[in-house]
Amino acid sequence: MTSGPVVVKIGGTMIEDAATAPALWRAIADLHRSRPSGVVVVHGGGASVDRRLEQLGMPTRRREGIRLTPADQLDEIVSVLAGRLNKSIVAALHRLGVRAVGLCLGDGDAVPTALSTRFSFDPGRVGDVVDTQTGGASRGPRGENLVGLLLASGYLPVLSSIGIDREGFLNVNADDAAAGAARVIGASDLVLLTDVAGILDGSGRVVESIDSAGIEGLIGSGAITGGMIVKARAAARTARRLGSPVVILSGAGAGDLEKWVAGHQAGTRVKPD
Repeated sequence: MTSGPVVVKIGGTMIEDAATAPALWRAIADLHRSRPSGVVVVHGGGASVDRRLEQLGMPTRRREGIRLTPADQLDEIVSVLAGRLNKSIVAALHRLGVRAVGLCLGDGDAVPTALSTRFSFDPGRVGDVVDTQTGGASRGPRGENLVGLLLASGYLPVLSSIGIDREGFLNVNADDAAAGAARVIGASDLVLLTDVAGILDGSGRVVESIDSAGIEGLIGSGAITGGMIVKARAAARTARRLGSPVVILSGAGAGDLEKWVAGHQAGTRVKPD
């Protein structure tokens, strides 16, 4: 672990788990205080969105690990992710004395996004993070990015995975959003917290270290499936761009995160090629 900012991605299940969430918030607060360059939290919340849509009688459909986002569901998805969940994280960190600020990717064009064109099917209002080498995040008169300004002032940005384009809101996969945020701010570490202990091989064992070729091999063999495909590929892309490993850890409590902060082996290190 080096000295630049850390981006930590968390999921909705972790946010709402009353038994384990307090330990996770304490670990993130401690990491923020110990890291001079600060911490950025990026979150999704698929389970919470699923429940809200079910209450409204709206279907939930996923394909290739991506939530299909028809226009008539978008407002509800935004209200859950950028509203209730985002502010619940901010409140939890405030209770621990952290100056957290809740934003979405599109606020101040902090992490620029565009309607996705990478699928062979129509996913609806699904967005991708714009390549910062070609599109670039919005900058102030001295070249500042909003997230960087907040970090420099001692705040902890909490970003929901909602983007904005000229047509309105975009639903962005949270792993891709975290990877994009890490690239925008030049993070030295990206930690993806998930509901398993890391990338698992065909025998169900945690793979301690892997590169993109190894990931594609496990996808081809069927060992990596569903949402982990998106997570693993996002990690590999970001490791290449950052030139440093991306870590996939269990978010059940704070044990693995605390191990990683202490410099011990935890989860899976996705290495640059």
